Amino acid sequence: MTHHRRSGFTLIELLGVVALLAILAALALPNYQAHVQRGLRAEARAGLLQAAHWLERAATAAGSYPVDAADFPESLRAVPSGRYRIVFEPADAQGSGYTLTALALGSQAGDRCGGSTLDHAGVRGLAAAGASDELKAECWNR
Repeated sequence: MTHHRRSGFTLIELLGVVALLAILAALALPNYQAHVQRGLRAEARAGLLQAAHWLERAATAAGSYPVDAADFPESLRAVPSGRYRIVFEPADAQGSGYTLTALALGSQAGDRCGGSTLDHAGVRGLAAAGASDELKAECWNR
């Protein structure tokens, strides 16, 4: 009697490989999404800082910060990815300060940090009221 060995995989072996790949994907996907959100958050922070630099230059030239949101340049109102919109809010009618807010849009709106804020004194915060100091530090530093 001769035995012929068949080459290939059994159904059980294939199911084992598929199950292993599913487990690896389930572990990797949340980490990947968190990494992407951190990268987009960094882009929002860069947009806030760029807008703050423009406002400081404008205040140096004019003696006060702009008092009309319409004077804030359109080119600074969004970040390149389009995942955040930068909003300029004058502090008062005398031009003594401002608050910039990066509002999360699209899929980034689900980020637990939400939007970030930056004011004329350099105070960094989150758009969500009542955010803890730990969350603020984590969102601004990561």
